[in-house]
Amino acid sequence: MITPAPVTIAPEGERGGSDEKESEKEPAKPSDEVEPTETACAIILQAFGPLFFAGFGQVGAGLILDKIQHWHVFDEIPELFTLVTSLVGLKGNLEMTLASRLSTLANLGKFDNSKERFNHLFCNVCLVEVLAQATFLSFLAAIVAMSLRWVTNGEFVWQNAWVLAASSLSTGCSAALILAIMMILVILASRSLGINPDNVATPLAASFGDLVTMTILAQMSTFFLQVHPKQLWICPTAVALFLLLTPVWLVNVYSNATTKSTLTEGLNAIVCAMLISSTSGYILGYSIRKFEGICLKTVGPVGLGGNLVAVQASRMSTYLHKHCKPKVLPDYATDGICWKPWHVLFDPHSVSARALLIFTAPGHLTCLLLIYLMGAGHTSTSLQFICAYLTAAFFQGILLLYACHLIVHWMWQVGTDPDNVSIPYLTALGDFLGTSLLALSFLILYSLGDHDKDVGD
Repeated sequence: MITPAPVTIAPEGERGGSDEKESEKEPAKPSDEVEPTETACAIILQAFGPLFFAGFGQVGAGLILDKIQHWHVFDEIPELFTLVTSLVGLKGNLEMTLASRLSTLANLGKFDNSKERFNHLFCNVCLVEVLAQATFLSFLAAIVAMSLRWVTNGEFVWQNAWVLAASSLSTGCSAALILAIMMILVILASRSLGINPDNVATPLAASFGDLVTMTILAQMSTFFLQVHPKQLWICPTAVALFLLLTPVWLVNVYSNATTKSTLTEGLNAIVCAMLISSTSGYILGYSIRKFEGICLKTVGPVGLGGNLVAVQASRMSTYLHKHCKPKVLPDYATDGICWKPWHVLFDPHSVSARALLIFTAPGHLTCLLLIYLMGAGHTSTSLQFICAYLTAAFFQGILLLYACHLIVHWMWQVGTDPDNVSIPYLTALGDFLGTSLLALSFLILYSLGDHDKDVGD
């Protein structure tokens, strides 16, 4: 258990000093120039496009899940429902953490030099994200999914275990490579166009991650389920190949100080986040059996809520790196990290918090409209459902923004880089809150007599 250090408020003159013993991501040197503050309008304009596009991506992922839940492989291996949530959450955490870290580096000018840019991109992306973390966490996700099935039902099927492990590793590693390349292009394009990458990178990472991961997992699991009974060696060979390559990537990771610290800090957070997401997956699997319509409707609360809070966490992390020394809280945190919840909407980060909260209603309504226009899902979009849905989404947004303030500042206070740690916890919390609140909404509607679930059958 980490005990937070006493709160230290730096005098104004000490802000932004650099220390050679600190990590590369130090606060910028003091300057007489005052950094321009983004207005709510500027934040909304920059973030609207990526968040809107992310909504399309997540609706697409929801449509895929809505279809594949009826596939034979999901009937044969129910553990895939748990794996879907944890693996999609895992990939979202990896790519959004990567996007947040690269956004901070870009805003600190670390990409202005071509040699330094290549070093950061190669070490951070290829070694940590693609090869080391993706392999280990994908395998762990499969173990967790099988363990939950064994604990709750008392059965363990080895054939399902091999298919699940091979599918998870294949999906995790291939999706990581594709998404990492896409995030590099987004960050570099944002930098060249004069757009703050903190506002655009994380939602795009999440939306692409959901679509790519869901699609690959459905295809891989179907393939391995078909070939495993006929050729028993394929699944174990695939698992062994990925695991045997892991030490090679780890040797390279630990040879670089930056990637070593990133791996050790980020890995613990993502493992904890994956366990939370697995719990969300178990809730989703149980809810699907009772309420068919919940499958597609979870896209909004789970996806959009995580996107919004990831933008806020990325912006706050960049602010702390630019203006504060490690373990030193900014001057506005006079009471430490434990503020009253409503203060989150009135601190220096309140402009972005309010802008993102304003986006909640239109963002979720857009998701519902897309689902309605496509005739998808198993539940009619009635007025009472919309009210319950938006209420759950609003409470989720408020809770996530408050949690973001606590987690980011606490991590900074104890000397941990919030770029590596905060987003996994926040997105996992978003998964849990979104799934739980929506399941509660369905339960309330059901108790009030709304049993409609035939749309889209």
